[in-house]
Amino acid sequence: MKRTEIRDLNKTFEKFGGKSVTICGWARTVRDSKNIAFIELNDGAFKSVQVVVERGKISNYDEIVKQNVGSSFKIEGKVILTPEAQQPFEINAEKVEVLGECELDYPLQKKRHTVEFLRTIPTIRPRGNLFNAVFRIRSVASFAIHKFFHERNFVYVHTPIITANDCEGAGEMFQVTTLDLENLPKKDGKVDYSKDFFGKKVSLTVSGQLHEEAITHAFGKTYTFGPTFRAENSNTSRHVAEFWMMEPEMCFCDLEELMDNEEEMVKYVIAFVMEECADELAFLNKFVDTGLIERLRNIVENKFVRLDYTDAITTLEKVKDRFVFPVKWGMDLQSEHERYLTEEVYKKPVFLKNYPKEIKAFYMRQNDDGKTVAAVDMLVPGIGELCGGSQREERLDKLRARINELGLKEEDYSWYIDTRRYGTNIHSGYGLGFERFVMYLTGISNIRDVEFFPRAVGSIQG
Repeated sequence: MKRTEIRDLNKTFEKFGGKSVTICGWARTVRDSKNIAFIELNDGAFKSVQVVVERGKISNYDEIVKQNVGSSFKIEGKVILTPEAQQPFEINAEKVEVLGECELDYPLQKKRHTVEFLRTIPTIRPRGNLFNAVFRIRSVASFAIHKFFHERNFVYVHTPIITANDCEGAGEMFQVTTLDLENLPKKDGKVDYSKDFFGKKVSLTVSGQLHEEAITHAFGKTYTFGPTFRAENSNTSRHVAEFWMMEPEMCFCDLEELMDNEEEMVKYVIAFVMEECADELAFLNKFVDTGLIERLRNIVENKFVRLDYTDAITTLEKVKDRFVFPVKWGMDLQSEHERYLTEEVYKKPVFLKNYPKEIKAFYMRQNDDGKTVAAVDMLVPGIGELCGGSQREERLDKLRARINELGLKEEDYSWYIDTRRYGTNIHSGYGLGFERFVMYLTGISNIRDVEFFPRAVGSIQG
């Protein structure tokens, strides 16, 4: 059916003044005053529109006013400009059709619900203001990421979701199999994976990076943006089992250039969201996090700090008694340490670079000191780590030695090692946990509230 979208009406209502339009949507409210009724209609736009329904003009008036919140309508009417009112226009209905009735147990009858309750109804919660704003921002941020990299000649690639390699070395991966779990084939007392679909043990990926590196050596600059999985038994506000990662890889790029790209990308996406989702951010700034907009502006307007890991440890050791987790060189920083650096010491984002090699992955380039690698984390106020990356180890001998040192099987990574045999070069990349970024953009404190259908330990719907 041909209709005008409410979002377009809200943006350019002046040009519609006095004209007839057809709109469709769901009722947020239906109020009856015997001879005149008011419907607050929403079609997915953040701001609804008020429809005025007069008994004398609408033959099915009694049917309309009996409808519950959540019912869907098709309405033809004239746009009436109301500059003196809080809402600058309304629709005076000429014809109203009920498309779908809503039953009385519709869960969004009340104005306010806790996020914990809304989490139990993932199919319904995007219809309310809070999650309408959150998921609109998620969409716009995703588009901005693609726009940023497209404008800079990156090639968007789709890396495998099923993999035989563990990129991070964490071992917390979901296994994929077609074997009969009630009757597993055995050989020498162990599961015989030669009988499985792929002929070997495989899992869902935790990162597309390793495969992407190979592709990057054909195109020079690539990025992948898709779902990743981790079977981490962690029931916190920052962990889910299925999440999206955005991972760029760049040939002929060192660690400093990598940080340049990260900073430019984050600022670009935030600025784009602030422009496109001003109403949504204003709502979230009022009802979720009163410092949200100021914090986002702080990111866009400030140059990020670039700090060596060793210098950061020196700074933290001066106030070590204030932390729960002990501070010492060689440790992996905790959220409390990251937030102290960003929120109290520098009061802006910090790139923390040159980490001890013992706490980082095998593919990161070893520095000349023999103790650290050219790794970098982007830390931001309010959340801590947002991005993590490194200059990749391009030297064949160093890469092989590190793989063996960590007890990994070189033959499992032979295809990856080939990139160092055929035209090796300085190259770098990083990963952005998209849900964590959306949390930062919205002020939402629980990662389960920035996913439509979150999957977490002991919890799955749909």
